Amino acid sequence: MRARIFKPARTAMSSGTANTRDWVLEFVPEAPREIDPLTGWTGSRDTQAQVRLQFETQEEAEDYARDRGIDFVVLRPQGRKANIRAGGYGENFATNRRGSWTH
Repeated sequence: MRARIFKPARTAMSSGTANTRDWVLEFVPEAPREIDPLTGWTGSRDTQAQVRLQFETQEEAEDYARDRGIDFVVLRPQGRKANIRAGGYGENFATNRRGSWTH
C-alpha cells in the first residue's frame, strides 16, 4: 500500500486559500478505474482510493504512515507570492481613475 502526503493547492475557480492549510494523506490507486457496461459509470474495486486523511502538520502525517507501515512519498508545496494590489478589489470601481480602463 502506497500513499502520498501533500498540501492541496487552491482551486482554479477561487483566489481563496480554504482547504489548503492542512496536509493530506491519500492512497495511490492500485487498480485502474473501470467503466461499468450497464450504467456507463466509472468505478474501482480499490476501496483505499476513497480514503483521504487530513493532518495539521506534515510530521503528523508522516508519523501516521510510519506507525501503520504505509510507504509514502511527500510532495512539497510550491510557494506562491501573494497578489496584493495597492487599492485592493475596490480599485476596480474607483471613480478617480486617471486613464481609461477596459476589460
